[in-house]
Amino acid sequence: MDLVERYVHAVRFWLPRAQQDDVSAELAEDIHSQIEEQETKLGRKLAEREVASILKQRGRPVLVASRYRPQQYLIGPALFPVYRLVMIIVALCYAVPWILAWISLVIFDPFYRSHFGAGATRVWGNFMGTILFALGAVTVIFMLLDRVQPNLKFLRDWDPTGLPAVRDPNRISRINSIFEIAANLVVAVWWVTDMWSTPAFHWSTTVFNRGGVRIILTPAWKYFLWAFLVIAVADIALAAANLARPYWTWLRASFQLVLTIAGSVAFCWACKAHLLAQIDVPNLSPTRAAEIVNAINTYAAKTFPIAVAAGVIIVALSGVGRLIRLRKRPTPQMQNAAV
Repeated sequence: MDLVERYVHAVRFWLPRAQQDDVSAELAEDIHSQIEEQETKLGRKLAEREVASILKQRGRPVLVASRYRPQQYLIGPALFPVYRLVMIIVALCYAVPWILAWISLVIFDPFYRSHFGAGATRVWGNFMGTILFALGAVTVIFMLLDRVQPNLKFLRDWDPTGLPAVRDPNRISRINSIFEIAANLVVAVWWVTDMWSTPAFHWSTTVFNRGGVRIILTPAWKYFLWAFLVIAVADIALAAANLARPYWTWLRASFQLVLTIAGSVAFCWACKAHLLAQIDVPNLSPTRAAEIVNAINTYAAKTFPIAVAAGVIIVALSGVGRLIRLRKRPTPQMQNAAV
């Protein structure tokens, strides 16, 4: 049975040295038994092509050897689900904001767009290098944890009574609603009382004038001021409704999405609008004050792509994500209403 010996020898090559003799003997005996059984059934010796067919059914030597080898993992099944979750979080937390900021720069920044061709390769090279380094570092950390996990006390000693309670994702915390009402109420009252006493609401632009320090904004500021005030009042009304009925519905979730989009748009355009017109500070020359004003407006404008990226993420997670969750898991109140 030269063909069987060659097959067993090929399997032996892929086995660990300590297992080669035992596994080779076991495999050879098993194959010979199968051949003898087939020969007894047919009443004759098997031809070489028939033996080859039996061996082919068993598979390639390297695959057969893998069944006898100990299972080897870079990261074992115990930690792999956690590893996969951390990899997704790291990738999303770095890649998504970076890509959104890059797209915003290309769309809204003429200077960046004019140098897009020359710097694209370098920018994407740096991005890929950084994210691969981050993912590689996570992999190495989990690989080391997997090697020492039998000795990790927190994996062995745990109390089932400490498991978190099951929470309805569509239920609204009344504490959060109270906090939203208080925070927005403070902002609204401050704007109506303190800002109303300034000329800001009377088509002037001076919003701070104390101790010799005066801050003057452009006339466009009043539009953003009114926009933020309207959004704050609407947030108070929505939070009050959520406090009375602490579960999300399609109507309130959609209203919250609209407010989130409106607030994000207003904030992003405020960054780009060059709202600061003038600052007057004692012992500060007009030339130096003008340089500071220009620097503040320039840096605020440069944060516009970052603000857009952050706004998209917030809208996607807190607004669109909530509506998707409501579609998949309606609240009991919504289900009763449908009935």
